[in-house]
Amino acid sequence: MKLSNISKLTKARYLSSVLSLIIMISSIGIIFSNGFNWGLDFTGGVVTEVKVDANIQASQISQLLAAHSEQEVSVISAGEPGRWVLRYSQVDAESSTNIASVFAPLTENVEVLNSSIVGPQIGQELAEQGGLALLVAMLCILVYLSFRFEWRLASGALLALFHDVVFVLAVFSLTQMEFNLTILAAVLAILGYSLNDSIVIADRIREVLIAKPKMAIDEICSSAVKATFSRTMVTSGTTLITVAALWFMGGTPLEGFSIAMFLGILIGTLSSISIGTCLPEFLNVKAEHYEVKPISDTP
Repeated sequence: MKLSNISKLTKARYLSSVLSLIIMISSIGIIFSNGFNWGLDFTGGVVTEVKVDANIQASQISQLLAAHSEQEVSVISAGEPGRWVLRYSQVDAESSTNIASVFAPLTENVEVLNSSIVGPQIGQELAEQGGLALLVAMLCILVYLSFRFEWRLASGALLALFHDVVFVLAVFSLTQMEFNLTILAAVLAILGYSLNDSIVIADRIREVLIAKPKMAIDEICSSAVKATFSRTMVTSGTTLITVAALWFMGGTPLEGFSIAMFLGILIGTLSSISIGTCLPEFLNVKAEHYEVKPISDTP
């Protein structure tokens, strides 16, 4: 690889790392200032499943419920024509006893299949358990990276993961899209996906460090990115196509999950190249950190 190409790639890595740092700081500020629009999974509320005429559309139900109630009601298809799941926050809003009167302008054939209430206490427990799940996942990844790599390379991969999660959370905080258990599952999936990219690049850096110990660390990191770039683009590209298909064809239930995954894959590719390589370089990772020390024969 030509030195001029190495130099250009190094400058690009440095610029992307500055951009990633700005994104991470801004994301943290957005989260603290805006908070989240917690879904019923966390705040509590009512989930009612009804069955009506198959020719009735979700838009008709949404308009009817919006006119009848002052709160926002989520209308989700239950996978069968005429079967819908209604989700709303106020427990005393549309109970199963007056659903028929609410639907009267549309149809008289209304059957309430089931209705359940998620209490605020349960929602609070879910929020706490979700945060604990993220914390445990990050700690497990930290233990794995510390075992797999020397701490300088491990720190780059771990900070890249933190950057990806914070960015996705900030987007949901900024747009005030509903944050529910599906989004939490997407965030956990992003952790695993982003870790994969970071490990591939870190592993390549370690290989070059061992094979060429006298090579400058900036050249090593740039050559590692160059060697793994095509693989990263193919993997990320094919995954993005799949996620995009879920986004446009999966409907409302999968929309939030797909958006979170799409954003996570895009930002994860950037952070693996920028933070994942620049932080170890800043921490002065060297070939001697991976030298195998000879075992002394002295008893």
